[in-house]
This record gives sequence, C-alpha cells and structure tokens, in this order.
Amino acid sequence: MKKAKRQVPVSKNKNYTIKIHDLGARSEGIGKIEDFTIFVDKALPGDLVEVSIVHIRKNFAFGKIIKIIEPSPYRREAKCQVADKCGGCQLQHFTYEGQLEYKRKKVKDSLERIGKIEDVRVNPVIGMETPYFYRNKAQFPVAKKDGKVEIGFYAPRSHNIVDTDTCDIQHESNTEIIKIVRDFLEENDISIYDEVKHKGLVRHILTKVGFKTGEIMVCLVINGESLPYSDKLVNKLRLVDGVTSIALNHNKKKGNVILGPRVTNLHGKNYIRDYIDDIQFEISPLSFFQVNPIQTEILYEKVLEYAQLSGDEIVWDAYCGIGSISLFLAKKAKKVYGVEVIKQAIEDARRNAKINKIENAEFIVGLAEEVIPEKFEKEGIKSDVIVVDPPRKGCDESLLATIVEMHPKRLVYVSCDPGTLARDLKYLTEKGFKVREVQPVDLFPQTGHVECVVLMEQE
Repeated sequence: MKKAKRQVPVSKNKNYTIKIHDLGARSEGIGKIEDFTIFVDKALPGDLVEVSIVHIRKNFAFGKIIKIIEPSPYRREAKCQVADKCGGCQLQHFTYEGQLEYKRKKVKDSLERIGKIEDVRVNPVIGMETPYFYRNKAQFPVAKKDGKVEIGFYAPRSHNIVDTDTCDIQHESNTEIIKIVRDFLEENDISIYDEVKHKGLVRHILTKVGFKTGEIMVCLVINGESLPYSDKLVNKLRLVDGVTSIALNHNKKKGNVILGPRVTNLHGKNYIRDYIDDIQFEISPLSFFQVNPIQTEILYEKVLEYAQLSGDEIVWDAYCGIGSISLFLAKKAKKVYGVEVIKQAIEDARRNAKINKIENAEFIVGLAEEVIPEKFEKEGIKSDVIVVDPPRKGCDESLLATIVEMHPKRLVYVSCDPGTLARDLKYLTEKGFKVREVQPVDLFPQTGHVECVVLMEQE
C-alpha cells in the first residue's frame, strides 16, 4: 500500500506563532508546528515568536522573525549596531553563558547522534573573561555602491557588504586603520574591484595584530601590480601606534579566494611577530595563525596536558600547519614529526623552529594520510602519541586506519567541527579506541563555532 504523502502544515508568506526549543548546527532557532520543523534565523531557545515562512522543503521550512512576543531569558541586546545584518557574528543577541552551554550541548549531541558515543565526559566550555575584540586577523572586503566606498563584512549567505567602521570581535586598532584606508580610497578616487565584472583594483583589506608584541600589519589585496599614491597611504598608516608592516598582496584571479600568491612590501618588515606562551612566531600576510591567541594558548596547554609527555615520546602532529602545536609539544617530547600539505606552511614551521632554537621537531610536506603510513611502513617510525588537527572536513580514513595500526599510547584530536569529529571518533571507537575526555574551548565567541580537544586511548 502506498504511503500517504505528508501534509505540510505551513504556507509560504503566512505568519505563525512558534515557541523555539533548540538551536541548530548553524545557530538558527528550531521550533515546530504540528511536529513539522521550522528553522528561524536569530531566534533563541525560550523565544515565543511570530514568524513569516520564507521557504518550504519536504520535511522542514525556514522562517524569519516578524515579532518577538515573549523573549527568551537568554536574549540580550547585541553590542554591535550591525549584528542583525552582518554574517560575522551569529550569537551577539545570546548571553555569553547561554552561548557556552549551547556549544557544549552541540558537541555532546554530535558525539551521541553521529558518533554513537554515550556516557562520555564533555567538560564545560572554556570561555573568555572578555569575549570581545579577540581576533588578531581581519579580512575586510571592499566594494563601491552608488559611488560610495563600502568596507565591512558580508551579509549572511551573500556577497553584499554590510558597511561599518567598527567590529566588536576584531582588534580595536582596526577602527582607526579602516578610517584611514577609506579616506585614502575616496580622496584619491582609487579604483575598487567589482567581482562580477572582474575589473577594478582594491579587493580586500587584511590586518594582522600581534597581541603580545603589539605589532600590526596592514595589507591591501589588489587586482593589479601597484597602488596609485601608495606613499600617501603609507605615510598615514605608519602613524598608527603599532604598525610595523605595510604591504600589497597581488590577486588577479577570479573567484572567492582572498589572497594571491605574491606580496610586495611597502613599509617595514614583511612579517609581524607574536607569541604563544614563550614560543615566538613570524607571521607574514600568507601565514596561517590561530585568530584568537588568548584562547589558543589555553587550547594548546590542554593538548599538552592530554599528551602526557615525559620527554621520551615520539610524536606525530598531523595537519601541523605552521607547526604551532608541534613546537609546543617539542618542549616536552623526545622527537616531534609535523606533516602538512601546504609547502609555505612547512617553510614557516621550519623557520619558527629555528627562531625558537627547537631542534627536535622535523617538518614534512605532504598529505598526512600518505606521509604517516609511508613513514610507518617503510621506515618503521612509530609514535607514542599522535596529535591530529584536521581541517573542517576531518581526517582521511586511511590516516585513521594507520593510527589504529600504529597503536599509540594516546591520541589527541583537535577539532573545529563537532560533526566530522563525531564521525572520526565513531570509526576509532569501533577499532578499539576509548574516548576519555572532551574539552571544548571557545575560540570564536559571538559565533556558532566551537573548538574541541579530545583525549583517546586504546583499550
């Protein structure tokens, strides 16, 4: 007998009253009408809202808030004036205590639902004392609309710029820098890039700040070889307290990739310096560096704690980037091998090891899922402790299989995505690993993102 087609209980453009009971993976509110799920942007658990349905799918619909009838006890006024329009923050209207509990629940739910891992210890999220102005890197898109220069951040799910002079999660120095660049572009009628026509010059403004050194880098990303009147801009920017590096990045390609491969220095050094704990890093326009240095130090201390190094261990650090975790571990390990597919990152890692006089860390260019199995099978390099810090897509299954075969004493998994983390932990637990402890760390306050450190051991 053919199953009856489910009747959708809502209609597009009609309004409904909904009680929000949870948040989704993208921080959208979740409510129900006759057991039919409605996702509502900017809604919070406990809100009673009037919602207009904007899109309907087979098993769920999307709505937008028309009116907040009864606000959630977690609701607050956003600090930023454009928080409701900008895509940079999703949770400024959510109390910070509520954000931390939501992120812990997000991790726990993923482990149980996707990973089939229950009764695991998920610690409270380690938050920030002051969860604002924490980012050390900003990438401001630039556009021109109705003859006016726009600088800010993209609205959600679009490339429409929300024009703003300030940002409450970026370093405070950006306010002064953006004003100087905006005035320079307007006063000198500098051509602005049009991503549709692929014409125009200035595409983005990149800033980087050393939180411990106070050094600041300003880099304009351009669709060309030079910036007219660049000496005027340099003379203004060099007066900003802390600016030690001013550069151009050349990106002539179409598409959404922000940085090109080549950099021209206009003033000062071609890098800034910063520290994680007592380890110094040189950071160029192309270098990757964790964007929240305060919480990164806490995260790495937790990695070191879970690794339980005594000084005799061989450690693999997969997806090592510029070697920041590797160098942290090398202080307590016998030998650390870092592997990363991006050649520039490995060059940075080797340079940072040299700067810090760390000689027991070796860095290898290549795919972790190829290098580690090859070193294990052909050279017999085993590991007492393995650390993985993969991109959002998680670990390649062949790497997980090699980890199982190597039988390390401990595996420390650093994750930026609870979903792929849960998937990988499911594989590992089915192969004999046991999740001992999960520690979420809030590297991205006011957003829905959460970082985790997981300690695993083989039973």
